[in-house]
Amino acid sequence: MTDLLYERSDDGIATLTLNRPDALNAFDFPMYEALIAQLEALRHDAGTRVLIVTGAGRAFCAGHDLRSPGPAPWVDPALGKPYVAKHSITRIAQIPLLMRQLPQPVIAAVNGAAAGIGFAFALAADLCLAGQSAKFVNSIHNAGTGHELGMSWMLPRAVGTQRAAEILLTARPVLADEAARIGLALRVVPDERLLAEARALAEAICVNVPLGVWLTKQSLWLNQGVASLEAACEIESRAVFQAQATEDAAEKRKAYFEKRPPRFGNR
Repeated sequence: MTDLLYERSDDGIATLTLNRPDALNAFDFPMYEALIAQLEALRHDAGTRVLIVTGAGRAFCAGHDLRSPGPAPWVDPALGKPYVAKHSITRIAQIPLLMRQLPQPVIAAVNGAAAGIGFAFALAADLCLAGQSAKFVNSIHNAGTGHELGMSWMLPRAVGTQRAAEILLTARPVLADEAARIGLALRVVPDERLLAEARALAEAICVNVPLGVWLTKQSLWLNQGVASLEAACEIESRAVFQAQATEDAAEKRKAYFEKRPPRFGNR
């Protein structure tokens, strides 16, 4: 059985399904490598406009599979334990960075538990829809640490410092309705409608200029770290020039006036 299922429809909307349902889609080391390879391939895939990430079965992702034998296959087994741990987590920590660096917006469609690393993946997505069964848990404390993969950076920006401190330090579950209320999720939808709602959100993105979407996503995350409004405006101004120079931008304007869907060519 393939641990990752990837499908792309003709309209450029792709769905990546974490597919270890018997393990609640917990990650073993080969699955990390497969996900990193898939995300790296998407960086230059102009045919994919939006990526939806979800989980098969009862959960989104239960985190790291503690039954997965170590060390990670990319680590020299002759290294000492601290070195093995550092090399392991450094590679895995590429995943949220790759998600944020993709030109395609990423929608997390969270069904059931998003725990540990699964919680981090939901945070790293550009948009998060929560099924009614969704539950966000910082189970990384079970491994004796408490934070990984940029969670201490991403969560305060989503929900504020006080709430992030409580969620990270206590590891209490955040259920779907609260997640939407505090900004951890965009909204809650019935479980049976989760993928349909994620696709509708993706379709609303796809009517916009491909390069404009890419650059807007890039500006959104870059501007989380700039020191001034002036710097933010400069980043946006450069993006505006690039996007407006495309043939797709002219097509978007023409389609608007002709009251029809745009037909983009990535030109």
